[in-house]
Amino acid sequence: MRVLTVNAGSSSLKLRLLGDDDETLAERELEAQHARVDPAQLREALDDGLGEAEGVAHRIVHGGERFREAVRLDDAVEHELRDLTRLAPLHQPKSLDALDAVSEVLPGVPAVACFDTAFHATLPPAAATYALPVALRERWGVRRFGFHGLSHGWVARRAPELLGRAPDGLGIVSCHLGAGASLCAIHDGASVDTTMGFTPLEGLVMATRSGSVDPGLIVWLLQAGDLSVDDLAYGLEHESGLLGLTGSADMREVRGRAAAGEPAARLGLDVYLHRLRAGIAAMTAALDGIDALVFTGGVGEHAPAVRAGAADGLAYLGVKLDPDLNAAAEGDAEIAAPDAAVGALVVEAREDLEMARQARRVLGQI
Repeated sequence: MRVLTVNAGSSSLKLRLLGDDDETLAERELEAQHARVDPAQLREALDDGLGEAEGVAHRIVHGGERFREAVRLDDAVEHELRDLTRLAPLHQPKSLDALDAVSEVLPGVPAVACFDTAFHATLPPAAATYALPVALRERWGVRRFGFHGLSHGWVARRAPELLGRAPDGLGIVSCHLGAGASLCAIHDGASVDTTMGFTPLEGLVMATRSGSVDPGLIVWLLQAGDLSVDDLAYGLEHESGLLGLTGSADMREVRGRAAAGEPAARLGLDVYLHRLRAGIAAMTAALDGIDALVFTGGVGEHAPAVRAGAADGLAYLGVKLDPDLNAAAEGDAEIAAPDAAVGALVVEAREDLEMARQARRVLGQI
């Protein structure tokens, strides 16, 4: 089955047509001003080869408690997805707008919703539950959902192949490092812990997101800091992270300035790596050990210094990188030192392959 994967970002729509053997037949990235795609531009792209799809796979950020695996789209499912916008108001509307646009141009092609939260449906209660009053948790459905599940799901499949091992019994810490960043503890191919929680704000320091912050500080800022809820929410999402620490959200620029000795950039990189190492160690504890450390995402794939900085503080876990392999890594690559007790990999982020697999399964092709 030829599958068109649709991935809506903050300012673009990524389209990729995959053939029967997952080869890329065509791809386009369209501008999406205010999360909306120009219908004429979309139709032109689909007429230019992308429209030969026999199935469509849409990346949907949030599936809530209801959607724990990919599902075929119909009117009832779409209605439920719109209801879930309250859980992801910054991300869900972009995916739904892309769904509407593609469905209008390809009305007869069956479509599947693939969820970033679904891979984490296997989280045990100890990892998914917040220590909040039961009445509050039950009324609002408050729990840790986790995100980047399509990326971590691809790592769960690809890493064992690269290591030449079966997924059974394999403990993997997957590091998806990009503008957004999260870790996932994977055991037997399933998620058992992750750093993002009820929202994508929890966890690691990111490009513009704060990551975990003392909730008491949030309350204090609202009470004493002369900030509105909207101001604080915007600041945590768009003005924090590397940007708040260094004035730049671009890891390449931050690394360059840190190497030149700039104090703010050095501090920002140190904070980023401190949280990253601590998170990896926490994921390892959830696994009761680690067999492989995997880096993926824009920063994870293209920043050898970040990979090295993370590994330098994890030698006690058996993590050790080969400097030459780490520096030269491109695409999928092994970067562990020959005498390392723990495998280390770079895996190219391919959410599209995971989406296509899920779409074919739902539509009965595999």
